[in-house]
Amino acid sequence: MATNEIRVWDPLVRVFHWTLVVAFFTAYLTEDDWQDLHVLAGYTVAGLVAFRILWGFVGTRHARFSDFVCRPATVMAYLRDVLRLHPRRYPGHNPAGGAMVLLLLASLALTTFFGMAAYAVEAQAGPLAGWLGHLGESWEDVFEGVHEFMANFTLFLVVVHVAGVLVESLLHGENLVRAMITGRKPERP
Repeated sequence: MATNEIRVWDPLVRVFHWTLVVAFFTAYLTEDDWQDLHVLAGYTVAGLVAFRILWGFVGTRHARFSDFVCRPATVMAYLRDVLRLHPRRYPGHNPAGGAMVLLLLASLALTTFFGMAAYAVEAQAGPLAGWLGHLGESWEDVFEGVHEFMANFTLFLVVVHVAGVLVESLLHGENLVRAMITGRKPERP
């Protein structure tokens, strides 16, 4: 590691991030004729979300929620500073990025839960089949509708997240995509 860089994101966070990208888009783009792949990708997303929640409590410094989860007032103040083109630089996630992490984890958790619920009713399969498999077609429609809405909402959050990464990269003159690959960011005061 160069002396002018600091380690920010550990290998587990980086592997989680990029595996989640692949799994989410695999699940999003597959269905019907690709149902088995869709279900496998969905389970992968669910497992990754569970891991990230755990890692948010016991992981390395910048992986922990305590490092980047801020009060809503702090997030709003940060966003105002972004609009003024002078936000404070954070080594790890900034307050808006921390809020996005929470939103994405919650949205992905709900997406996978309702996907498993729909799968339980439709195919009497999966971890929720014992609880929900007996419900009728009307519940299947409800679960599928919520699952689809949440998947689309998650995609919207991904677009906002990528836009935020680009804005932050431009405002601070650093490549955050590279940082999520290498785990390092330039050291600055």
